[in-house]
Amino acid sequence: MAHVLPDLPYAYDALEPFISKQIMELHHKKHHQTYVNALNAAEQAYAKASTPKERIALQSALKFNGGGHINHSLFWKNLAPAASEGKGNGGVLRDGPLKEAITKTFGSFDSFKKEFNATTAAIQGSGWGWLGYNPQTKVLEITTTANQDPLLSHVPIIGVDIWEHAFYLQYLNVKADYLNAIWNVINFDEAEKRFLEAQSGAKL
Repeated sequence: MAHVLPDLPYAYDALEPFISKQIMELHHKKHHQTYVNALNAAEQAYAKASTPKERIALQSALKFNGGGHINHSLFWKNLAPAASEGKGNGGVLRDGPLKEAITKTFGSFDSFKKEFNATTAAIQGSGWGWLGYNPQTKVLEITTTANQDPLLSHVPIIGVDIWEHAFYLQYLNVKADYLNAIWNVINFDEAEKRFLEAQSGAKL
């Protein structure tokens, strides 16, 4: 069954002023759609491949475009209109299991954001910054993946796209400004849901 571009759970301009309507439209309708189209094409080619060599040749396309589809599908749900703008619940980390775990692991919410931003900003080239749940140690950890690689070692709780297409039209080359701004539209309710599912052993 072919993969399809998921609808956004909010309007393209809903994340303004922190992420512009122009970026959201291009990011969703152009970039994510391209990953979906290329993933479908790679899977069709893989199904028709008759030799191991042909299948091996398709691995990079499957990984890159499959990861792009997986990562962006999570990313859209990880965002919500900003509470600071009176638009929604974005940026609000309520008292509860996720806040308790972040405070226990990183000392405070602010310390967590600083460490996350520093780790993500240090990515060479393109990639993703993650808050992940380590199923072995059962703790939250900050990690990164290159390019469109999906997070496989941890259960993804929050993912932030650091590809230039995610911010350049608004923040130019200043990653730090983008990373500081995005916390205003992070959907912590969705993140907590994923955290609780991860703790219960649900497959994400």
